[in-house]
Amino acid sequence: MTIVGNNGQSAIISGWRRLTAWVTLAGVLMLSIVPASAQTIMPRPPEIAGSSYILMDATTGYVIMEHNADEALPPASLTKMMTSYVAEVEIDNGNMTYEDQVFISEKAWRTQGSKTFVDVNSYVRVDDLLRGIIIQSGNDASVAMAEHIAGSEEAFADLMNQHAQVLGMTNSYFINSSGLDDDGNTNLMSARDLATLARVKIMEHPRHYAMYSEREFTFNGITQANRNTLLFRDPSVDGMKTGWTTQAGYCLVASAERDNMRLISVVMGTASEDARAVETQKMLSYGFRFYETRKLYDAGEVLDSARVWSGAENSVDLGIRDEVVLTVPRGRSDDLVVTLDTEEIIRGGFDAGTVLGQVQITLDEDVLYSGDVIATQAVERAGFIKRIIDALTLFFMGLFS
Repeated sequence: MTIVGNNGQSAIISGWRRLTAWVTLAGVLMLSIVPASAQTIMPRPPEIAGSSYILMDATTGYVIMEHNADEALPPASLTKMMTSYVAEVEIDNGNMTYEDQVFISEKAWRTQGSKTFVDVNSYVRVDDLLRGIIIQSGNDASVAMAEHIAGSEEAFADLMNQHAQVLGMTNSYFINSSGLDDDGNTNLMSARDLATLARVKIMEHPRHYAMYSEREFTFNGITQANRNTLLFRDPSVDGMKTGWTTQAGYCLVASAERDNMRLISVVMGTASEDARAVETQKMLSYGFRFYETRKLYDAGEVLDSARVWSGAENSVDLGIRDEVVLTVPRGRSDDLVVTLDTEEIIRGGFDAGTVLGQVQITLDEDVLYSGDVIATQAVERAGFIKRIIDALTLFFMGLFS
């Protein structure tokens, strides 16, 4: 990884630049004797037989491959990812518990399509309904949950749309909790919105995610297998949801983790149940084979030190504000370029955490990260004599301002 500097602080890190040049030269010399077969080769992404798809790193949000990812399409039962998300938020906000009893209305009981087989006028625990929604894709369970949370399915659909807006799901619109066609109308979601929703569920509401990996669920004496067949084929896959209607085709949102890297894939509009699994496996295999998730810096980690003028201390450590985790092509992490752009003149009299510049991380021409550079410690203003000396020094250097 190469580190360079800009503006007034470039001289401060010139030693790094000399070191980098030496390392780079060594790398060039080494490459001259390494067989070509050992160098990283990046093929183009595989062709995917679906109307829309996307592959995203769950940790970083980096999109590895996509096609028509912003097209709003009928999601069928992928709708239930939002239905369960609203329920999970209600639980995490303390408005509902797994043990709460949900009344099953006649409307919920009569809902057609895939079922959990809840009984009319009965009460069902929230956690059983969630498993019915997630594992069995129960339309009846979805309607019951919607009515329990919002009073009616119509009001719940409004709640779904509000959550989608907050999450930045700009190509999604909901009219019901199940994904069924409603008098010719249907819910709409894009592949990118589905990946965004999946990422939020995994990263921000992790306590519920284990349900998505359960292979079967028995309710009312009826056992149904999870429709996500990748759970039975690939041990790294631990979620998430399938969908199918004539209008939507066969759809699948999946998530898998290998070697501390988690990927989220979405494929919509495939031709069959087997095809959605096969196409998903293509994307996951490509992502895991040719990309990696790398943690580069901890929050507050020191990148360099800078000269401080008119300060009680002559220098300050420059740290990166946030933890930096990036998705990079496998074997290319040494090609990352870190650019520090700091203030030309840093004067004493600032607190720890004060922003003193920017850091940018690029690979080739792509900017992978941009963030603040901060002072890792406070530096008080110097006394009068030292301020005068530093002012004169800056004057003769032509830097006084």
